[in-house]
Amino acid sequence: MSDSPIIVWYRNELRLRDHPALSAAVATGAPVFPVYILDDAVAGRWKLGAASRWWLAKSLEALCRDIADRGGRLILRRGDSLAELKRLAKETGAQAIHFTRGYEPWSGVLEERAKREFDRLGVGFRRYGGRLLREPEELCTASGTPYQVFTPFWRAFRRDYTVPQSLPAPKRLTAPRPEIKSDSLADWDLVPVRPDWSQGLATTWRPGEDGAHTRLKDFVTGALSGYANNRDRLDRSGTSRLSPHLAFGEISAAACWRAAVDVLGEAGQSDQSVETFLKEIVWREFSHSLLFHFPRMPEHPLREEFEAFKWTNAADHLKAWRKGKTGYPIVDAGMRELWATGYMHNRARMIAASFLTKDLLLPWTSGEAWFWDTLVDADLANNAANWQWVAGCGVDAAPFFRIFNPVLQGEKFDPGGDYIRRWVPKLARVPAKDIHAPWSANAASLKQAGIMIGESYPAPIVDHQAARKRALQRYDNLRVGK
Repeated sequence: MSDSPIIVWYRNELRLRDHPALSAAVATGAPVFPVYILDDAVAGRWKLGAASRWWLAKSLEALCRDIADRGGRLILRRGDSLAELKRLAKETGAQAIHFTRGYEPWSGVLEERAKREFDRLGVGFRRYGGRLLREPEELCTASGTPYQVFTPFWRAFRRDYTVPQSLPAPKRLTAPRPEIKSDSLADWDLVPVRPDWSQGLATTWRPGEDGAHTRLKDFVTGALSGYANNRDRLDRSGTSRLSPHLAFGEISAAACWRAAVDVLGEAGQSDQSVETFLKEIVWREFSHSLLFHFPRMPEHPLREEFEAFKWTNAADHLKAWRKGKTGYPIVDAGMRELWATGYMHNRARMIAASFLTKDLLLPWTSGEAWFWDTLVDADLANNAANWQWVAGCGVDAAPFFRIFNPVLQGEKFDPGGDYIRRWVPKLARVPAKDIHAPWSANAASLKQAGIMIGESYPAPIVDHQAARKRALQRYDNLRVGK
């Protein structure tokens, strides 16, 4: 045991349980000083969006409380990560820095630079896993290349995977000396003030590790049993809603895996539902593997021929899509849910993304950027991979000619129109038979519902059938090189 402390550098794993870097530091018996550094510059254009910054503030508040409850103190610093770590190592006399590995394009470069610098200074710089269930280098094809199709990736992942045992939160932590200064979270201006658009986020979510585990418990004892059948239904509470907690590492993927597997065999639980949920966890792993192996993925299509695709540049259409004023109720409901809560149901995300990239022919990167700024669960790997999947330009993607019909999608996944009525209250009195295509309803029905198309609710900004033909023609031109 040494009196020299160990710094635990927090990044995207804002928890105390299932934290290998923290557990290893505590196991040495040395004082452990957790630190979080807000480094906007390192991520460049991919610094946290507005909704994620709100979540970060609330998550750090929770982590500060959890650490203080154990006698410790979370040190907050803002600036260049490497410079702040060097400064802290000198101020504290740290013997080592423990941290959890990152997978974003800039993370590996930063970690290698820091390793060289701390080796020179004689300070241990020790990297641990914890964000993923398996490291991206672990799973490769027989030819040694990364998987680019999900199904074989899933089979290889599942074939020999054993979930690790849970790691408990430390019972006690040592607070650093008072002269080791920490920023005030309030000084970081992460939470909006004028205007404060975050009320809907605050009423919808409970950021922090305790909130994450409560959400997981509620899911596995409730919606998990019907997950396979209900997860696509917009009018039901059929999903886990764990994604923001996973994005900020308030709960580990391993904890989610263990909780799901533990319910197998219990009355009312479905093996199919558990298996479907596990596949969703592994889809996240697949997305991170793609980002690791193809770091250009957030900006460039993985199918290189799509670099030549002729997207449109209709600013008015992009604005209407962002504001949920496309005239297609199921698209508008999803976009308004996003603005109000920082979240959108996954099925609604696919419908909205298909509408943007195929009906409006706007580039997938414009949708990716909007989601990055407005989603509380914005994750670089998931966001880029899923946008490319819908747009048809990624690996294992839905083909470009798969174009969602927003009316049929609404009728299938929100048959009674309950989701639409919640998020587009102007349409609350429209009958279910008309709510997915109100422009085609008879005048008497619209009058009774208090709707005037083009005034109280917008007319469709494009005709879907004509837009579909235009998109398919644009794709055919790409294939023949026009």
